[in-house]
Amino acid sequence: MKKQYDFSKGRRGPVIKPPPGKTRITIRLDEDVIDWFREQADAAGGANYQSMINQALHEYIESKSEDLVATIRRVVREELDARGR
Repeated sequence: MKKQYDFSKGRRGPVIKPPPGKTRITIRLDEDVIDWFREQADAAGGANYQSMINQALHEYIESKSEDLVATIRRVVREELDARGR
């Protein structure tokens, strides 16, 4: 005997709404890109690869919005910090 389900009061859309400031989308990325981020997430102890992609996109946006002088100053500071100066 098959069990019948009543979907008459069902609604379309995600079961769990995304948190404020987040939007659920469908995106197509190359498999090698996804694989790389998944590997990085695994190496980080099981981090969320989607969050890592989001962070990479934020960093890209920030790098494109800096003017050349600000970029040079940032890079010089990072290099000096890395060398402990």
